[in-house]
Amino acid sequence: MNPSEVSRRTFVGTLGVGAALTALNRPARAAKDPNDQVVMGMIGVGSQGTSRLKEFMQHPEVRIGAICDVDKRHLDRAIALVEKEKGYKPQAFGDFRRLLDVKEIDAVTVVTPDHWHAIPTVSAFEAGKDVFVEKPLSYSVAEGRAMADASLNHKRVSQMGNHIHNTTGNYRRVVELVQSGKLGKITRVHLWKTSPTRNTRTNEPDTLPEGFDYNFWLGPAPKHPYEPLRSHGHFRQFWDYSGGTFIDFWCHISDVAFWALDLKAPTHVSAAGGRFFLTDATEVPDTLEAILEFPNLLYIYSFRPTPLPGFEHMGHIGCLFEGTEASLVANYETNEVWVRGKKVDDFPRPPQSIADSPGHLREFLDAVKSRNLETTCNVRYGHHLSKCGLLANIAFRTGHRIQWDDEHERIVGDKDASQYLTRRFRKPWNLKTQRRPAQAEHAQVT
Repeated sequence: MNPSEVSRRTFVGTLGVGAALTALNRPARAAKDPNDQVVMGMIGVGSQGTSRLKEFMQHPEVRIGAICDVDKRHLDRAIALVEKEKGYKPQAFGDFRRLLDVKEIDAVTVVTPDHWHAIPTVSAFEAGKDVFVEKPLSYSVAEGRAMADASLNHKRVSQMGNHIHNTTGNYRRVVELVQSGKLGKITRVHLWKTSPTRNTRTNEPDTLPEGFDYNFWLGPAPKHPYEPLRSHGHFRQFWDYSGGTFIDFWCHISDVAFWALDLKAPTHVSAAGGRFFLTDATEVPDTLEAILEFPNLLYIYSFRPTPLPGFEHMGHIGCLFEGTEASLVANYETNEVWVRGKKVDDFPRPPQSIADSPGHLREFLDAVKSRNLETTCNVRYGHHLSKCGLLANIAFRTGHRIQWDDEHERIVGDKDASQYLTRRFRKPWNLKTQRRPAQAEHAQVT
């Protein structure tokens, strides 16, 4: 198939079903009493996965039923942690498909490298499990579309690990102020994330550690000899597995802009940058300027070695809304209003209109029990958010200004760029997809 013709419809029609995944279909579990226990399966328990494990164990109704990791070091450590903290021993697996066959499991976490998000997530939906999956949602646009569609087709609860959305009330207060109109007309948003300027180092051994199934870790990605820098901890710095620190933090800070301005999709995307500081064996850029052209809005994301000039005090990450009456700058924890170059501490704020969050994991667990599919960061919203960062990386890798057709999720008239919308999975891995549901692409956050 011509890469320029790849869209969500042709993707759905042409991807086959991996034979190893076909046995995973299982009817959806019935709705539970709100006081019932939630049995969790943890897929991926490296550093971030272990953090999520600890967070879920803090909720009294959660029972860790099973843990899966391709590295026995991670697996043994996580099992021991649950034994110590909870006094019981979860089942242990090296293959996520065996975990999904455990009938008692209600929901799973997918805290794996980006190239391993889609297959376990879609498989879990098919197996009747709800899913908490890390950001960015997917490795490619097509994989994100498959995850979004499967969540509705199988009526499964989901949450993307974009926890800043719900950790504090800061983003809610920013959204309220932007939507109040007090800043005037906003035609430009400038976001930033500081980039690495020192070469990457790893503590992983030079030779493949015993108990680390590296071939399974590669999974659908191209075959490559083991190199410690390419696996645990630094996988995002290689195109085979992710799109760099740029895409890692894209969702965290873009979330507040997309939410506040109710952004739909850009018409064009361009990007420029390079490796101006790093000389190690990693691949992704250490400097990148992405420009997304929305109707009546210019959206700039700067991946740069220092914070945006003038806002160094806001730290490593931030978002600046430039309005005709005032500008608002926000990071994760706080926000400020500036008028004609001066910070205005007593700028009039609208009354609170967005309810406080119960917490990112708490919202997910409550939704698992109530069968609420519209969590604030469900995979439909996660796909809507993530794909724009993925398009920026495509623009950088090709050097092309991309024209984007969001209705069909395709790049217009550019074969070179279109090939990056999906990937050819290494055998025997594949991804089962279904026809796109007729429901809305993502829920409006309120």
